[in-house]
Amino acid sequence: MDLSQFSGFLVFLTIFTMGFWLMIFLLTFVVPFWLFGNLKESWKYRKENKASAKKE
Repeated sequence: MDLSQFSGFLVFLTIFTMGFWLMIFLLTFVVPFWLFGNLKESWKYRKENKASAKKE
């Protein structure tokens, strides 16, 4: 293996590792945060709609 093959292999490993950790980060933090925030906000709006319906 000469220097160009080795540097290409290192670039491949770097990109693969970055993609792997990005996927782990998205699946363990971003997606649950987005889902929990969406459910919390929809619950808040549903609660507000019930309160405004009772006033009328």
